[in-house]
Amino acid sequence: MTVNWGFLGAGWIANRATAPAVRAANNAQLFGVASRDRARSAKFEPQNVYDSYQQLLDDPQIEVVYISLANHQHLEWVTRSLEAGKHVLCEKPLGLNAIEVQKMIECAQRCNRLLVEAVWTRWHPRFKRIAEVVASGEIGELLTIESQFTFKSEMTENYRLDPALGGGALLDIGCYQINAWVALTNGAKDLKLNIVERKLGPTKIDLTTDVKATINNQIEAHFRSSFDFDAPQKLKIDGRSGSIATESGESFSTWREPSSLRVNDRIEQFYSVDAFVEMIQQVSEQVANNSGWVMPLTDSLRVAQILDQIIAS
Repeated sequence: MTVNWGFLGAGWIANRATAPAVRAANNAQLFGVASRDRARSAKFEPQNVYDSYQQLLDDPQIEVVYISLANHQHLEWVTRSLEAGKHVLCEKPLGLNAIEVQKMIECAQRCNRLLVEAVWTRWHPRFKRIAEVVASGEIGELLTIESQFTFKSEMTENYRLDPALGGGALLDIGCYQINAWVALTNGAKDLKLNIVERKLGPTKIDLTTDVKATINNQIEAHFRSSFDFDAPQKLKIDGRSGSIATESGESFSTWREPSSLRVNDRIEQFYSVDAFVEMIQQVSEQVANNSGWVMPLTDSLRVAQILDQIIAS
């Protein structure tokens, strides 16, 4: 069964990554696109171009809506999409805060529709292998998680620079690292913040957020997210009897390239993969046959709660 996808928004990530992933998936097709610019929507070469977001939602042939709008628009258009009877894949962060995420979850339950946060790295075979190794106990009880996701960019006219639109490094790239915390520590149920350092930019968004925390009373976790450092991504996990670390390929955003993972004294290799395709195929499979793997909404909510805790500290 081929699932019909509709896109709300036609920005960079939709154009460069998600639309090609829908085309490459064996169970999905790009049925329609709606954006503020009809000509830009048409460049996606969908079967249909719509004059408004609502017009796309009103089309009964659309089964899944992918939302890549600015962060502050997620709550409104996730809710409208669900209430229109559509399943939804929404870009991260799912909401600006845990209250928004909870509202979306309740709406999905009320409408009996699938809602998934598009944290695409969770579908990458290497990250799935990391979670598998941790769960197997091969490196023993976790002791530390050290990560970094930073880049230096001269962003202009970008919603990431506006705090009212959900901008800032924490929401944009810190969420990947908190997702790792949640995925690898059984939900990071008990989390104590030890140090939170934030550097604000001229527009009052956080250019850098540096966090040290204790998870589940024993795991010392540290991450840095930043728009102000040109440094390699990093993910290293130490246990009582071993360690895991990403090697070749970016730790959180490796895309269409081979990658590797060090587990204790051995290196595991992963073929070039597009995790966006994996995500689209699994969401489509879940919609069509209720058999695909999707990131649990409990993880999305827990990540949002931790983001709130950091912002409030």
